Order: sequence, then structure tokens, then C-alpha cells
Amino acid sequence: MSPSKKKPDETAGAQEPVGVEAAPDKEQLPDDKAQLQEELEDSREELGETVEALAQKADVKAQVKEKVDERKEQLREAQAQAQAKLGEVGQQAKQRQAPIAAGVGGLVALLLLLLLLRRRK
Repeated sequence: MSPSKKKPDETAGAQEPVGVEAAPDKEQLPDDKAQLQEELEDSREELGETVEALAQKADVKAQVKEKVDERKEQLREAQAQAQAKLGEVGQQAKQRQAPIAAGVGGLVALLLLLLLLRRRK
């Protein structure tokens, strides 16, 4: 039984017996062979999951690679968002060119008019 699947009546500091000490007495074994086989398969599956989890924890290289891959994906997403925002800003700038040009042209015309009026005086 893995530590995460302890029974509620077990104390938090107590360790579960392992090996021969963990084996049930003959009287505790089920009489039905099919039930015994099912319990054995469940135990094997649980043991396999435990071994797999321990192997993953021990594989530091794989953990680092996984973290690097996660960060790369985050950066790709951020880059895509930045490019989309840049595209929006570029479109807005293109749309504003005509009013800005008209405003600048009007300002230049006003300055020329003021300059001409000053010279006449």
C-alpha cells in the first residue's frame, strides 16, 4: 500500500511493514482463488505505479527537459501574443496616417498664412 493510500486508522508517523512482515496470515487470505488472484493483480498494479512514480522522480534529466519544454511553449505563446498585438498597432497606425497627414498639412498651411499676413504688415 502506498503512503498516499493509507487507511484512516493508521497513525501518520507509523511505517507500514514491508516484505515478509507485510504478508497476511494464512487465515486472512481469501478462500476464493479468483478473489486472491484479483487482489494479487491489484497489488502488482499498485506496485507498478509506485515504481513508475519513483523512476520519474529519480529521472532528473527528464524533469529538466520537461521544464524546458514547458518554458519554450510559454515563450512561443508570449511571442504569438506580442506579434498579434504588434499587428494590431501597425493596423491602427496605418488607419491614422490620413488624419495625421491632414492635420500636419493644415498646420503647415496655417503657418504659411500667418507668415504671409505678417509680411504684408
